[in-house]
Amino acid sequence: MKPSWDAVGREILTAARNELYLNLPFLDAALCILPFETEYDTPTLATDAKMLYYNGSWLASRYERGRSLVCRALLHVVLHCMLRHPAKRKGRDGELWDLCCDIAVESILDELEYRCLQLETPHVRRTHLYRQLRTHMPVLTAEAIYRQFRREPLSDYDRATYDREFLQDDHSLWQKAEQQQEQDDPWPRVAERVQTGMQTVMTESATGGKAIAEQLRVETRPVDNYQAFLRRFAVLGEEMGVDTDSFDLGYYAYGLRHYGNLPLIEPLETREVKRICDFVIAIDTSMSTSGELVRQFLSYTAGLLQANESFFRHINLYLIQCDDQIRAEQAIHSARELSEYMEHFTLIGQSATDFRPVFARVEQLRQQGALHNLRGLLYFTDGLGLYPERRPPYQTAFVMLSDQGYPERVPPWGIRVVLDADTLEEKGNQ
Repeated sequence: MKPSWDAVGREILTAARNELYLNLPFLDAALCILPFETEYDTPTLATDAKMLYYNGSWLASRYERGRSLVCRALLHVVLHCMLRHPAKRKGRDGELWDLCCDIAVESILDELEYRCLQLETPHVRRTHLYRQLRTHMPVLTAEAIYRQFRREPLSDYDRATYDREFLQDDHSLWQKAEQQQEQDDPWPRVAERVQTGMQTVMTESATGGKAIAEQLRVETRPVDNYQAFLRRFAVLGEEMGVDTDSFDLGYYAYGLRHYGNLPLIEPLETREVKRICDFVIAIDTSMSTSGELVRQFLSYTAGLLQANESFFRHINLYLIQCDDQIRAEQAIHSARELSEYMEHFTLIGQSATDFRPVFARVEQLRQQGALHNLRGLLYFTDGLGLYPERRPPYQTAFVMLSDQGYPERVPPWGIRVVLDADTLEEKGNQ
């Protein structure tokens, strides 16, 4: 009977895909990319981001209960791929990540107002969970949900309940998708095409697709190269060391050949390098900023500054904590002091956000001569707060996370730096 079930399952999937084409034309690029296959034995639906494997008898059972169940299951898998959930599984708690991805995708499906996706009975438990999660994050992305469940772990009962509630497909092939090379992955291009379609020619057809648009906006948001960005604050200066680039070996060898042990030129004992001299890192310690993320940001930044010798040997770094007023200030003058500060770092504050006290304090330090060669200030924040009306006489970058910040609130004179929160979490824990 297996071949007949395979044929039935393929016919059901084809019908569901056609129905989704008609109702959600802005997803055409995503719906057509996964060929249907039966070579992998799965109890439901499974994908490695290249193929869609299906169980014909399971599809027949779902179809008998309602066409919308099959449409939801197919779109569930497609959204996983479009949001690159399989590829992002690496380095995470696999079971928890699977659950978070299912919750994120089902939250999208529950908001899509299309008859082919609507369930006969609403899920009260889901609505309660969505409302609870939205108090911690603006968009229900898998990454944000995962971080929330890591900060506030689920009980065994809640985890089992949510597994039953949101489980739709088989994730056993996601490990194979983790190893897929980025240049072979078509899904980022598909996500950009779908997003463009929803914003332009298919705007009217995308009614009800706000949930997809929000997730794609987060997924396709450009993430800055933070390591390269730090080099913008470097200045030219001298330090002890042989400058091999400006030393001509020809004159050196000529003197040795003609005058014995008497070179005509010797290498310089100093060299010019571009490194950071004076620097300020300000931390938004308001209630909207997580203490754990602040520690990870500081650890990540300190690691980059030390590993790449970004500073001259004499460090002049000021670390300032501020919510609506200055809460703590620490001057760092060596790599050892920086390491000791990181070991005993404590977040102080948790009030409203006002950026102005930091800029007033930095100006005071400049006038006192403590920061005589200041090129830049980094302000780690979510972007919500009161900004100075005038641009300061140095570069200022407001650093925020890709799914928890509001870069549009930064004034025109400020530099917006959007970081990938997951990269920050991985590197900060190393």
